[in-house]
Amino acid sequence: MATQEPDRGARRRWFRLPGQHPADSPEPTDFESEAQVTTEEAPEERVTPEPVPEAPVEAVATPPVAQPVVEAAPPVEVAPAPPEQPAPAEPEAAEEFDDSMRLPRVISIANQKGGVGKTTTAVNLGAALAEIGYRVLVVDLDPQGNATTGLGISHRNVEGSIYDVIMNDTPLDDCVEPTSVKNLFVCPATIDLAGAEIELVPAFSRELKLKRALQGARDDYDFTLIDCPPSLGLLTVNGLAASDDVLVPIQCEYYALEGLGQLLRNVALVKSNLNPELDVRGIVLTMYDARTRLAVQVEREVREHFGSKVYRTVVPRTVRISEAPSFGEPIIVFDATSRGAVAYRELAKEVSRGTTRRAG
Repeated sequence: MATQEPDRGARRRWFRLPGQHPADSPEPTDFESEAQVTTEEAPEERVTPEPVPEAPVEAVATPPVAQPVVEAAPPVEVAPAPPEQPAPAEPEAAEEFDDSMRLPRVISIANQKGGVGKTTTAVNLGAALAEIGYRVLVVDLDPQGNATTGLGISHRNVEGSIYDVIMNDTPLDDCVEPTSVKNLFVCPATIDLAGAEIELVPAFSRELKLKRALQGARDDYDFTLIDCPPSLGLLTVNGLAASDDVLVPIQCEYYALEGLGQLLRNVALVKSNLNPELDVRGIVLTMYDARTRLAVQVEREVREHFGSKVYRTVVPRTVRISEAPSFGEPIIVFDATSRGAVAYRELAKEVSRGTTRRAG
């Protein structure tokens, strides 16, 4: 019997059953029976049908739609526009007017702490107010008399002083001295004023002595600035009782803040007992040195606590302001272009804002 030759073109099955280990797979034999041989079938040929051309669609003509006939409106006659007129000029903003700052005004410059710039402020603020046209009187209520000498008046050459006005009822006009600045006058102080604190103790209505003395000459000046002594004694009380406002200079250092609370309490006492119209007009920062962190901190604390009561103008610490009193001149005369002169001019504008000048 002839041996049947195996089909070499047939593929041998070589696969593993699911779960069967490779070692369990039987080794393939060179030839397998015809039953175990699977031949590949030829792939079937896929016939693509030819596309059938679509029949052309004939366009159907749409009959025209009749449009409605709109009659034209008759022309409207338009009147010619009038010639353009120039826009009216806007009125200038009126200067801000503070109704509580009517003239005449008496202002006390007070702080019981010494060396904070009370006298310097009284002299230079008065000169700056006089420079812009106000008639100003500086009343030197400090026994040291620094405001008097700072305006070029010698103690030995005066015939009457504020001591005579308070203690001897001398008319104020008899003691007023003119200065080198137009519209600026001073009622000088002498060493005799040092004894007035003791002499006023037994006096009748002692707290109102200065107020009564200023009544007769009040209308002669736009501003009367009272330079109070560095204390809270009877002279300072007289100055507060005679005033409409209080201006408080504060040196930009720690010690200047310590006594401020006590001064404000005394102002409140004078207001409740002697002068109901008294009010703190403003606080001015003096001797400001921007190079020190302390000055910046003091300014920030004062502005946070007192708000709008603090003037925007800050008086710097300059040598020229310190030199001016030795020549008997305010800073605006001694060095008109210095930083100190500019600062006091700006302060004068803030203090006098909205008021009407009465000086000729």
